[in-house]
Amino acid sequence: MKSEHFFNLKKISFAVIFAFLTTFSALAPQAMAAPAATDASEKKEFDIKGFIFHHIADAHEFTFWGSGDSWKGLYLPVILWTDNGLVTFSSREFQRVDDGSLVLEKNGQRITRYHGKIYYASDVADKGHYVQYDEDGSVANSRPLDFSITKNVFTILLSVIALLWIFLSVAKSYRNRQGMAPKGLQSFLEPLILFVRDEIAKPNLGHKYEPYMPYLLTVFFFIWFNNMLGLVPFFPGSANVTGNIAVTVVLAAITFIITTVKGNKYYWGHIFNPPVPWWLKPLMIPVEIFGMFTKPAALAIRLFANITAGHILVLSLICLIFIFNSMSVAPVSIFFAVFIGLIELLVAFIQAFIFTILSALFIGMAVEEHH
Repeated sequence: MKSEHFFNLKKISFAVIFAFLTTFSALAPQAMAAPAATDASEKKEFDIKGFIFHHIADAHEFTFWGSGDSWKGLYLPVILWTDNGLVTFSSREFQRVDDGSLVLEKNGQRITRYHGKIYYASDVADKGHYVQYDEDGSVANSRPLDFSITKNVFTILLSVIALLWIFLSVAKSYRNRQGMAPKGLQSFLEPLILFVRDEIAKPNLGHKYEPYMPYLLTVFFFIWFNNMLGLVPFFPGSANVTGNIAVTVVLAAITFIITTVKGNKYYWGHIFNPPVPWWLKPLMIPVEIFGMFTKPAALAIRLFANITAGHILVLSLICLIFIFNSMSVAPVSIFFAVFIGLIELLVAFIQAFIFTILSALFIGMAVEEHH
Protein backbone atom coordinates (compact mmCIF):
# COMPACT_ATOMS: atom_id res chain seq x y z
CA MET A 1 0.00 0.00 0.00
CA LYS A 2 1.27 3.47 -0.78
CA SER A 3 2.44 5.51 2.20
CA GLU A 4 1.30 8.70 0.44
CA HIS A 5 -2.23 7.85 1.52
CA PHE A 6 -1.26 8.55 5.11
CA PHE A 7 0.21 11.97 4.30
CA ASN A 8 -2.98 12.89 2.46
CA LEU A 9 -4.94 11.55 5.41
CA LYS A 10 -3.19 13.98 7.73
CA LYS A 11 -4.38 16.92 5.63
CA ILE A 12 -7.98 15.80 5.37
CA SER A 13 -8.07 14.89 9.08
CA PHE A 14 -7.42 18.46 10.12
CA ALA A 15 -10.20 19.67 7.81
CA VAL A 16 -12.65 17.17 9.25
CA ILE A 17 -11.57 18.04 12.80
CA PHE A 18 -12.27 21.71 12.12
CA ALA A 19 -15.76 20.87 10.87
CA PHE A 20 -16.42 18.74 13.94
CA LEU A 21 -15.21 21.31 16.47
CA THR A 22 -17.03 24.26 14.94
CA THR A 23 -20.30 22.47 14.26
CA PHE A 24 -20.91 20.01 17.07
CA SER A 25 -20.59 22.52 19.89
CA ALA A 26 -23.33 24.63 18.29
CA LEU A 27 -25.56 21.84 17.01
CA ALA A 28 -25.23 18.93 19.39
CA PRO A 29 -28.45 18.59 21.36
CA GLN A 30 -27.95 18.35 25.09
CA ALA A 31 -31.11 16.51 26.09
CA MET A 32 -30.23 14.68 29.27
CA ALA A 33 -33.38 13.45 30.97
CA ALA A 34 -33.81 14.46 34.59
CA PRO A 35 -33.64 11.62 37.10
CA ALA A 36 -36.88 10.75 38.81
CA ALA A 37 -37.39 12.34 42.19
CA THR A 38 -37.37 10.03 45.20
CA ASP A 39 -39.58 10.10 48.24
CA ALA A 40 -38.77 8.00 51.27
CA SER A 41 -42.43 7.77 52.25
CA GLU A 42 -43.76 6.91 48.83
CA LYS A 43 -42.72 4.12 46.48
CA LYS A 44 -42.75 5.27 42.90
CA GLU A 45 -42.77 3.22 39.74
CA PHE A 46 -39.50 2.78 37.87
CA ASP A 47 -39.14 5.47 35.19
CA ILE A 48 -37.96 3.39 32.23
CA LYS A 49 -38.20 6.28 29.78
CA GLY A 50 -36.16 8.58 32.01
CA PHE A 51 -33.58 5.83 32.64
CA ILE A 52 -33.04 5.09 28.95
CA PHE A 53 -32.94 8.67 27.73
CA HIS A 54 -30.62 9.64 30.57
CA HIS A 55 -28.10 7.08 29.33
CA ILE A 56 -28.30 7.71 25.58
CA ALA A 57 -28.52 11.51 25.69
CA ASP A 58 -25.74 14.07 26.01
CA ALA A 59 -24.77 15.53 29.40
CA HIS A 60 -22.50 18.07 31.10
CA GLU A 61 -20.96 15.40 33.36
CA PHE A 62 -19.35 11.99 33.09
CA THR A 63 -20.55 9.51 35.70
CA PHE A 64 -17.91 7.13 37.05
CA TRP A 65 -20.05 5.36 39.64
CA GLY A 66 -22.61 5.92 42.37
CA SER A 67 -25.56 8.26 42.73
CA GLY A 68 -26.78 10.89 45.16
CA ASP A 69 -24.18 11.79 47.79
CA SER A 70 -21.98 8.86 46.70
CA TRP A 71 -21.83 10.06 43.07
CA LYS A 72 -18.36 10.23 41.55
CA GLY A 73 -17.69 11.66 38.13
CA LEU A 74 -16.13 14.36 35.98
CA TYR A 75 -17.67 17.80 35.67
CA LEU A 76 -17.18 19.38 32.25
CA PRO A 77 -16.84 23.10 31.40
CA VAL A 78 -19.91 25.12 30.46
CA ILE A 79 -19.25 27.79 27.81
CA LEU A 80 -22.10 30.18 27.00
CA TRP A 81 -22.48 33.29 24.89
CA THR A 82 -25.17 35.27 26.68
CA ASP A 83 -26.79 38.64 26.05
CA ASN A 84 -24.04 40.12 28.26
CA GLY A 85 -21.14 38.31 26.61
CA LEU A 86 -19.09 35.19 27.27
CA VAL A 87 -19.74 33.13 30.40
CA THR A 88 -17.67 30.11 31.47
CA PHE A 89 -17.92 27.96 34.58
CA SER A 90 -17.83 24.34 35.70
CA SER A 91 -20.97 22.24 35.46
CA ARG A 92 -20.34 21.43 39.14
CA GLU A 93 -22.29 24.61 39.94
CA PHE A 94 -25.47 22.98 38.63
CA GLN A 95 -25.09 20.40 41.42
CA ARG A 96 -26.43 17.86 38.89
CA VAL A 97 -29.87 19.52 39.19
CA ASP A 98 -31.57 19.16 35.82
CA ASP A 99 -35.21 20.02 36.50
CA GLY A 100 -35.04 23.80 36.14
CA SER A 101 -35.34 24.42 39.87
CA LEU A 102 -31.80 25.78 40.35
CA VAL A 103 -30.95 29.29 39.10
CA LEU A 104 -27.38 30.57 38.67
CA GLU A 105 -26.45 34.24 38.49
CA LYS A 106 -23.78 34.69 35.79
CA ASN A 107 -22.59 37.99 34.36
CA GLY A 108 -25.89 39.65 35.24
CA GLN A 109 -27.87 36.77 33.71
CA ARG A 110 -30.11 34.24 35.43
CA ILE A 111 -29.71 30.79 33.88
CA THR A 112 -31.12 27.36 34.67
CA ARG A 113 -30.68 23.85 33.29
CA TYR A 114 -33.71 21.85 32.23
CA HIS A 115 -33.47 18.37 30.70
CA GLY A 116 -29.84 18.93 29.75
CA LYS A 117 -30.39 22.28 28.02
CA ILE A 118 -29.46 25.65 29.45
CA TYR A 119 -32.09 28.41 29.41
CA TYR A 120 -32.48 31.94 30.68
CA ALA A 121 -34.48 31.49 33.89
CA SER A 122 -37.94 33.00 34.12
CA ASP A 123 -38.59 35.55 36.87
CA VAL A 124 -41.27 33.45 38.52
CA ALA A 125 -41.09 29.76 39.31
CA ASP A 126 -43.89 27.60 37.90
CA LYS A 127 -44.40 24.54 40.13
CA GLY A 128 -40.83 24.89 41.32
CA HIS A 129 -39.36 25.15 37.81
CA TYR A 130 -37.96 28.37 36.39
CA VAL A 131 -39.10 27.56 32.87
CA GLN A 132 -42.31 28.56 31.13
CA TYR A 133 -44.21 26.67 28.43
CA ASP A 134 -45.91 27.67 25.22
CA GLU A 135 -49.39 26.42 24.39
CA ASP A 136 -47.91 23.60 22.29
CA GLY A 137 -45.99 22.31 25.33
CA SER A 138 -42.53 23.50 24.25
CA VAL A 139 -40.29 25.53 26.58
CA ALA A 140 -40.85 29.24 26.01
CA ASN A 141 -37.62 30.42 27.66
CA SER A 142 -34.94 31.76 25.34
CA ARG A 143 -31.49 30.15 25.35
CA PRO A 144 -27.92 31.48 25.25
CA LEU A 145 -25.59 30.08 22.58
CA ASP A 146 -24.17 26.94 24.12
CA PHE A 147 -20.59 25.96 23.24
CA SER A 148 -20.12 23.70 26.27
CA ILE A 149 -17.74 20.74 26.29
CA THR A 150 -20.34 18.02 26.82
CA LYS A 151 -19.83 14.25 26.92
CA ASN A 152 -20.20 14.00 23.16
CA VAL A 153 -17.84 16.90 22.44
CA PHE A 154 -15.27 15.50 24.89
CA THR A 155 -15.45 12.07 23.24
CA ILE A 156 -15.13 13.58 19.76
CA LEU A 157 -11.99 15.45 20.84
CA LEU A 158 -10.65 12.26 22.43
CA SER A 159 -11.31 10.18 19.31
CA VAL A 160 -9.75 12.81 17.04
CA ILE A 161 -6.59 12.92 19.16
CA ALA A 162 -6.44 9.10 19.33
CA LEU A 163 -6.93 8.65 15.57
CA LEU A 164 -4.37 11.33 14.73
CA TRP A 165 -1.83 9.68 17.02
CA ILE A 166 -2.55 6.22 15.55
CA PHE A 167 -2.36 7.24 11.90
CA LEU A 168 0.64 9.53 12.28
CA SER A 169 2.45 6.71 14.10
CA VAL A 170 1.58 4.24 11.34
CA ALA A 171 2.65 6.76 8.67
CA LYS A 172 5.98 7.14 10.43
CA SER A 173 6.35 3.34 10.49
CA TYR A 174 5.78 3.20 6.73
CA ARG A 175 8.43 5.86 6.15
CA ASN A 176 10.97 4.11 8.36
CA ARG A 177 10.21 0.57 7.20
CA GLN A 178 9.77 0.94 3.45
CA GLY A 179 9.82 -2.44 1.72
CA MET A 180 9.66 -4.30 5.05
CA ALA A 181 6.87 -6.39 6.52
CA PRO A 182 4.40 -4.46 8.72
CA LYS A 183 4.95 -4.65 12.45
CA GLY A 184 2.90 -3.93 15.57
CA LEU A 185 0.07 -1.44 15.12
CA GLN A 186 0.97 -1.19 11.44
CA SER A 187 0.25 -4.90 10.92
CA PHE A 188 -3.15 -4.54 12.63
CA LEU A 189 -4.32 -1.53 10.62
CA GLU A 190 -2.98 -2.49 7.18
CA PRO A 191 -5.65 -5.16 6.49
CA LEU A 192 -8.38 -2.68 7.47
CA ILE A 193 -6.92 0.04 5.26
CA LEU A 194 -6.57 -2.40 2.38
CA PHE A 195 -10.16 -3.46 2.99
CA VAL A 196 -11.36 0.14 2.65
CA ARG A 197 -9.26 0.57 -0.49
CA ASP A 198 -10.03 -2.72 -2.25
CA GLU A 199 -13.63 -3.35 -1.13
CA ILE A 200 -15.00 0.19 -0.86
CA ALA A 201 -12.95 2.76 -2.77
CA LYS A 202 -11.89 0.91 -5.90
CA PRO A 203 -15.23 -0.77 -6.76
CA ASN A 204 -17.14 2.52 -6.43
CA LEU A 205 -14.58 5.08 -7.61
CA GLY A 206 -12.51 3.10 -10.09
CA HIS A 207 -9.17 4.58 -11.07
CA LYS A 208 -10.12 7.89 -9.41
CA TYR A 209 -10.13 6.40 -5.93
CA GLU A 210 -6.80 7.77 -4.63
CA PRO A 211 -7.81 11.42 -3.93
CA TYR A 212 -10.78 10.20 -1.87
CA MET A 213 -8.98 7.54 0.18
CA PRO A 214 -8.03 9.96 3.00
CA TYR A 215 -11.66 10.97 3.55
CA LEU A 216 -12.99 7.42 3.32
CA LEU A 217 -10.38 6.17 5.78
CA THR A 218 -11.08 9.06 8.15
CA VAL A 219 -14.85 8.63 8.20
CA PHE A 220 -14.61 4.82 8.46
CA PHE A 221 -12.27 4.82 11.44
CA PHE A 222 -13.97 7.78 13.12
CA ILE A 223 -17.38 6.08 13.04
CA TRP A 224 -16.03 2.66 13.99
CA PHE A 225 -13.93 4.04 16.86
CA ASN A 226 -16.85 6.01 18.33
CA ASN A 227 -19.28 3.13 17.80
CA MET A 228 -16.97 0.90 19.84
CA LEU A 229 -16.34 3.57 22.46
CA GLY A 230 -20.09 4.04 22.89
CA LEU A 231 -20.41 0.37 23.91
CA VAL A 232 -18.02 0.89 26.84
CA PRO A 233 -20.25 1.67 29.86
CA PHE A 234 -17.60 3.55 31.83
CA PHE A 235 -15.29 6.54 31.33
CA PRO A 236 -13.92 7.41 28.76
CA GLY A 237 -16.71 5.52 27.03
CA SER A 238 -20.48 5.77 27.59
CA ALA A 239 -20.99 8.78 25.26
CA ASN A 240 -23.48 8.12 22.48
CA VAL A 241 -21.63 10.11 19.77
CA THR A 242 -22.82 8.33 16.62
CA GLY A 243 -26.29 8.03 18.14
CA ASN A 244 -26.51 11.82 18.11
CA ILE A 245 -28.36 13.14 15.05
CA ALA A 246 -26.22 16.32 14.95
CA VAL A 247 -23.05 14.23 14.57
CA THR A 248 -24.43 12.05 11.79
CA VAL A 249 -25.86 15.10 9.98
CA VAL A 250 -22.41 16.75 9.92
CA LEU A 251 -20.77 13.55 8.65
CA ALA A 252 -23.40 13.24 5.91
CA ALA A 253 -23.01 16.95 5.09
CA ILE A 254 -19.28 16.46 4.48
CA THR A 255 -20.08 13.66 2.01
CA PHE A 256 -22.67 15.93 0.37
CA ILE A 257 -20.17 18.80 0.04
CA ILE A 258 -17.54 16.53 -1.54
CA THR A 259 -20.13 15.09 -3.93
CA THR A 260 -21.40 18.54 -4.91
CA VAL A 261 -17.98 20.14 -5.35
CA LYS A 262 -16.44 17.22 -7.24
CA GLY A 263 -19.46 16.50 -9.46
CA ASN A 264 -18.52 16.66 -13.16
CA LYS A 265 -20.56 17.93 -16.09
CA TYR A 266 -22.10 14.50 -16.71
CA TYR A 267 -23.34 14.36 -13.11
CA TRP A 268 -24.96 17.80 -13.31
CA GLY A 269 -26.22 17.07 -16.81
CA HIS A 270 -28.02 13.98 -15.52
CA ILE A 271 -29.71 16.16 -12.87
CA PHE A 272 -30.70 19.18 -14.95
CA ASN A 273 -31.07 17.42 -18.29
CA PRO A 274 -32.02 13.81 -17.47
CA PRO A 275 -31.97 11.31 -20.38
CA VAL A 276 -35.75 10.92 -20.58
CA PRO A 277 -38.36 12.05 -23.14
CA TRP A 278 -38.82 15.83 -23.16
CA TRP A 279 -42.31 15.64 -21.72
CA LEU A 280 -40.96 13.86 -18.62
CA LYS A 281 -38.20 16.40 -17.95
CA PRO A 282 -40.39 18.84 -15.96
CA LEU A 283 -41.18 15.95 -13.62
CA MET A 284 -37.75 14.34 -13.45
CA ILE A 285 -35.66 17.47 -12.87
CA PRO A 286 -37.31 18.26 -9.47
CA VAL A 287 -37.04 14.57 -8.56
CA GLU A 288 -33.31 14.54 -9.35
CA ILE A 289 -32.72 17.75 -7.38
CA PHE A 290 -34.68 16.34 -4.45
CA GLY A 291 -32.59 13.17 -4.68
CA MET A 292 -29.41 15.20 -4.13
CA PHE A 293 -30.60 15.93 -0.60
CA THR A 294 -32.29 12.63 0.24
CA LYS A 295 -29.00 10.74 -0.15
CA PRO A 296 -27.15 12.53 2.67
CA ALA A 297 -30.37 12.55 4.73
CA ALA A 298 -30.54 8.77 4.42
CA LEU A 299 -26.88 8.53 5.45
CA ALA A 300 -27.47 10.59 8.59
CA ILE A 301 -30.71 8.92 9.68
CA ARG A 302 -29.50 5.36 9.00
CA LEU A 303 -26.43 5.67 11.22
CA PHE A 304 -28.27 7.59 13.96
CA ALA A 305 -31.23 5.20 14.04
CA ASN A 306 -29.24 1.97 14.07
CA ILE A 307 -26.83 3.02 16.81
CA THR A 308 -29.56 4.55 18.97
CA ALA A 309 -31.82 1.51 18.53
CA GLY A 310 -29.02 -0.78 19.70
CA HIS A 311 -28.47 1.21 22.89
CA ILE A 312 -32.20 1.41 23.61
CA LEU A 313 -32.61 -2.34 23.13
CA VAL A 314 -29.80 -3.21 25.57
CA LEU A 315 -31.08 -0.74 28.18
CA SER A 316 -34.65 -1.98 27.76
CA LEU A 317 -33.55 -5.56 28.46
CA ILE A 318 -31.80 -4.42 31.62
CA CYS A 319 -34.91 -2.49 32.67
CA LEU A 320 -36.92 -5.73 32.68
CA ILE A 321 -35.41 -6.45 36.11
CA PHE A 322 -36.95 -3.27 37.54
CA ILE A 323 -40.20 -3.52 35.60
CA PHE A 324 -40.99 -6.99 36.96
CA ASN A 325 -39.40 -6.09 40.32
CA SER A 326 -38.02 -9.60 40.58
CA MET A 327 -34.45 -10.87 40.68
CA SER A 328 -35.63 -14.10 39.06
CA VAL A 329 -35.81 -12.18 35.79
CA ALA A 330 -32.23 -10.93 36.17
CA PRO A 331 -30.38 -13.95 34.66
CA VAL A 332 -32.57 -13.95 31.54
CA SER A 333 -32.43 -10.16 31.22
CA ILE A 334 -28.65 -10.02 31.59
CA PHE A 335 -28.13 -12.96 29.21
CA PHE A 336 -30.08 -11.28 26.41
CA ALA A 337 -28.48 -7.90 27.15
CA VAL A 338 -25.01 -9.46 26.82
CA PHE A 339 -26.10 -11.30 23.67
CA ILE A 340 -27.38 -8.09 22.05
CA GLY A 341 -24.23 -6.30 23.26
CA LEU A 342 -22.09 -8.82 21.39
CA ILE A 343 -24.17 -8.28 18.27
CA GLU A 344 -23.63 -4.54 18.72
CA LEU A 345 -19.88 -5.15 18.36
CA LEU A 346 -20.58 -6.43 14.85
CA VAL A 347 -23.08 -3.64 14.18
CA ALA A 348 -20.43 -1.07 15.13
CA PHE A 349 -18.25 -2.28 12.25
CA ILE A 350 -21.14 -2.82 9.83
CA GLN A 351 -22.49 0.71 10.29
CA ALA A 352 -19.05 2.22 9.70
CA PHE A 353 -18.75 0.07 6.57
CA ILE A 354 -22.22 1.03 5.27
CA PHE A 355 -21.70 4.76 5.81
CA THR A 356 -18.30 4.62 4.08
CA ILE A 357 -19.40 2.50 1.12
CA LEU A 358 -22.47 4.68 0.49
CA SER A 359 -20.29 7.79 0.68
CA ALA A 360 -17.95 6.22 -1.86
CA LEU A 361 -20.92 5.27 -4.04
CA PHE A 362 -22.37 8.80 -4.02
CA ILE A 363 -18.98 10.36 -4.76
CA GLY A 364 -18.37 7.77 -7.49
CA MET A 365 -21.69 8.67 -9.16
CA ALA A 366 -20.61 12.32 -9.15
CA VAL A 367 -17.16 11.80 -10.69
CA GLU A 368 -18.01 8.96 -13.09
CA GLU A 369 -17.21 9.65 -16.72
CA HIS A 370 -19.85 9.34 -19.41
CA HIS A 371 -20.04 5.86 -20.97
